[in-house]
Amino acid sequence: DLYCPVQAEASTMERRKAARKYRIPVERIEFIKLLLSIDWSPEQIANVLTSAGAPVSHEWIYQYIAFDKRTGGKLYRHLRQGHKRYRKGQRVKAPTIKHAVSIDERPSVVDTRERYGDWEINTVLGKHGSGAIVTILERKSRFYLIKKVVSKSAVEVTKATIEMLMPYKHLVHTITADNGREFAGHQEIA
Repeated sequence: DLYCPVQAEASTMERRKAARKYRIPVERIEFIKLLLSIDWSPEQIANVLTSAGAPVSHEWIYQYIAFDKRTGGKLYRHLRQGHKRYRKGQRVKAPTIKHAVSIDERPSVVDTRERYGDWEINTVLGKHGSGAIVTILERKSRFYLIKKVVSKSAVEVTKATIEMLMPYKHLVHTITADNGREFAGHQEIA
């Protein structure tokens, strides 16, 4: 028989997933969810359960929270503010923005800040689903426009951008944004 490293690794991973030490009983998972719902941290839960003879690692709990979030669950909302560990794990790559224009194609006059009408846009996310803020800066004058939106979705950001810039539409030559998906409505804004 020939040794195939890819097949060997796949077999090892399957055995590892099926190992008893990685199987968490349903009752324990329900208890973990209960403790998360009353704002216990994964570290606290892991310490208490392991001490009680029902071992579970805090990393497993974070992975469970990440899986729950990907499948529409809200357990991640119970993590402490500023704690971003739930983002660990498999992440689906965000689709690229359709018909995006590279910053390299931006007119060179924008870099000089010699004219009015070249804007920069950004978003600031609020804590745990409390909305976001869209900020638009005119580069030469440093004039700021700010609007709160219910979410950082492309639809909300596009709507807010159009509302804020409409009174200044005669003074809009360019708008520079990062590659965040919230700016996917750039053609509608244009």
